[in-house]
Amino acid sequence: MTPSSSEFLNAALARLDAARGTWATRSAKQKREDLRALLARTHEASADWVTAAIAAKGVPRGSAGEGEEWISGPWALEASIAALVRTLERLEAGQPVLSSGQAHTRPDGQVVVDVFPSTVFDRLLLNGFTTEVWMQPEVSLQNLPEHVAVAFRNPNPAGGLALVLGAGNIASIPPLDVLYELIAENRVAICKLNPVNEYLGPIFERVFAPLIEAGFVAFVYGGAEVGSQLVNDARVTKVHITGSAQSHDAIVFGRGEEGAQRKARKEPLLKKPITSELGGVGPTIVVPGPWSDDDLRFQAAHVATQKMHNGGFNCIAAQVLVLHQEWPLKDRFLELLKETVSALPSRPAYYPGAADRQTAAAQHHPQAEKLGTDGPRFRLPAIDAASPAYAFQNEFFSAAWAETSISAPDAASFLGAAVTFANEKLMGTLGAQLLIHPETARALGPRLEQAIADLRYGTIGVNAWCGVGFLIPTAAWGAFPGHPLEDIQSGRGVVHNALLLEKTQKTVVRAPFSPFPRALFNGELHMSPMPPWFVTNKHAATLGRLLADFEANPSFLKLPAIFAQALTA
Repeated sequence: MTPSSSEFLNAALARLDAARGTWATRSAKQKREDLRALLARTHEASADWVTAAIAAKGVPRGSAGEGEEWISGPWALEASIAALVRTLERLEAGQPVLSSGQAHTRPDGQVVVDVFPSTVFDRLLLNGFTTEVWMQPEVSLQNLPEHVAVAFRNPNPAGGLALVLGAGNIASIPPLDVLYELIAENRVAICKLNPVNEYLGPIFERVFAPLIEAGFVAFVYGGAEVGSQLVNDARVTKVHITGSAQSHDAIVFGRGEEGAQRKARKEPLLKKPITSELGGVGPTIVVPGPWSDDDLRFQAAHVATQKMHNGGFNCIAAQVLVLHQEWPLKDRFLELLKETVSALPSRPAYYPGAADRQTAAAQHHPQAEKLGTDGPRFRLPAIDAASPAYAFQNEFFSAAWAETSISAPDAASFLGAAVTFANEKLMGTLGAQLLIHPETARALGPRLEQAIADLRYGTIGVNAWCGVGFLIPTAAWGAFPGHPLEDIQSGRGVVHNALLLEKTQKTVVRAPFSPFPRALFNGELHMSPMPPWFVTNKHAATLGRLLADFEANPSFLKLPAIFAQALTA
């Protein structure tokens, strides 16, 4: 795409600036109608969207990679729009956004909001999956209503103009971030697409056409120079970036030695608010337990998904596998993981810099093992958990992962030590996973819940990839709160969050340990087969297309086709 000219940027900003008050005072009913039109247009463009994405990433038609594009592209955006429509319907009717009993407290008094499942279709399509949003300590059951849909309860009639600096990896991130600024923050938005995925710009312009024509949204193109012009324009009142901590710091403090000095002095150049989602080094903690060989194989595919989804180019990719040194099944599990990843079809490393990042990881860890030659993957085994390892502080953002072990007398001691390791040794706080057998979970009881509470991560998956929290539209997605600008880690603020909760702390996604029907032998009562986002799901492409079609027009008549594909994957 040709970079947007200064004249085009100025004209776009002028239109948005003139319309921001109109958007800010638009009623819940009008915005709901806007969203319904947006949902229909997303569905209409979905096939072209996926076709463009798989061509750009070199993913074969019909592959699991195509399924990834359906699920993390159109389906994710459609689900978010549909969830926001339900929220606006309640606001329009003068009803509370949260239902009676939806919020409760943990034993220590922390408020928890049950956000998924919220519809009968949620319960059917992701049976056995649940999601909670834990609020920050100052939120109580009594004042919780004050922290819901704040922009609708206390709208600023002047509005605001947000700059969204879109990510280049997951296709739905830029439109989802625009959607959040529009609805949750009540701002008009200009989105500069990352050059890596700016090929989707014409499709996003089709989807958002009515809002673009009304002056509420604009999409622009270009690199750092275009971004800098937008960031520094006085009409932009807020910035949101999805990307790297280095890009964030360049915006906030400036580049080069002068920027580093300003950062050290805590003197930002940027004087307007900025929110960010910046990735990090995500852990998967494998709690020892009585896993069968089928359990080991399923969870090996699960961990392979956490790392290899989208070719490894995910800010939420699991990078460090944390195991119990004395677990008798540890070596068998690692061998199955290696086999699973090695058997995956090769795919191009489409994201710039992948080879350099892999090379740096291998140079810092001489024990690195290369898996395959076409689109290589790297395994970094047996890293000392007590060491200042490169893998613990540098996001690989490619098809490479690290393995470490912690010695402990039992599962409870291991879990406590693993949580401390993740909190204190790893860079970033975006997402973490816990894999635990139901029998072990029952034995640990409240100690498992305390471990979840102690993990300082924005999304925690218990037997789930934390990336599921990205897909759940009612979940709050972002880093654990509290990072100052000069030590931004995985960022600040949240997105998605279709219930419009303010002062969230973390999202907790819980999923079945085993797929149906084998789960019944572990005492799990659910009917979820292999999830459609697994990189080993042979029906992922068909399932993704069916799910996106369903989300646009839900119907019980569409469920049999989805179940038929899911149960035979």
